[in-house]
Amino acid sequence: MLRRQIGRKLEALRRAAGLTMEQAADELDRARATLHRIENGAENVRFRAADVKEMLNLYGASTEDAELLLAMTAATRENKNWWHDYIGSGLPRWFQLYIGLEEAATSIRHYRPELVPGLLQTRAYATQVFEMPGGAIDPRADEERERAIQLRIDRQALLTRFAPPQLSVILNEAVLRRPVGGGAVMIEQLHQIMKAMELPNVTVHVLPFSAGLHAGAMSGAFSIIDFPTDNSGKDVEPPVTYLESATGAIYLDKPHETATYNTIWADMTGHALDEARSKSLIRQIAEEFSRA
Repeated sequence: MLRRQIGRKLEALRRAAGLTMEQAADELDRARATLHRIENGAENVRFRAADVKEMLNLYGASTEDAELLLAMTAATRENKNWWHDYIGSGLPRWFQLYIGLEEAATSIRHYRPELVPGLLQTRAYATQVFEMPGGAIDPRADEERERAIQLRIDRQALLTRFAPPQLSVILNEAVLRRPVGGGAVMIEQLHQIMKAMELPNVTVHVLPFSAGLHAGAMSGAFSIIDFPTDNSGKDVEPPVTYLESATGAIYLDKPHETATYNTIWADMTGHALDEARSKSLIRQIAEEFSRA
């Protein structure tokens, strides 16, 4: 989130200076793609002090803005997040930003039509997922797959840390009934979901088949991430909607994009079972797996 704030401040200074990204890139002798990564808070950008000062001089930054941005960029060189150990092995670069946003969130909303979200997966379920072809991890690379699984398990500490985010999940009933890895794996997984629902910061709602057509049927899986507010109640960072594919991800933060996905979420919430009935259905399906 720090990098995204830096990027947003530098973009505002560039625009205030009347420079397009192309003009700024030419003046700084940098690639336009590099400035794009800086202004979008990319995790792999190195903020060298000399480069930052050059940008601030070009943009005519005030002394106050310059001091603030120099301090903020210095912090990115000093801090190392826990997930950096996974970079290059088990953590695709396009997913790094998501983990940073997840760590900074006050609330996370997941809609999943096909699979249990990573924050609720058991190790056995995650193993089955990562063994499937066509994902970001080569299923033939045993070490890389194991590190990806361990990263997924490590991320789950987010839910029980001090001041955890509020996690709200909507699951399609198909997620619960699809036998991933067989009955034993599914029984353990369904019980883990019910155990997570006992946490005060976790809610899970099921969209039953009987709900019929709903807005999520057109959207596919997505996550909405909200961030803290400052003392005046203003968002420190605008909400982000995250869409993932097998080879990359899209981060949406424009107001109309956020409004669209909030509308989809509200529609699905209206169609979903309440928490008590959702838990009852999850328990029922777990019993069906145990009898199969």
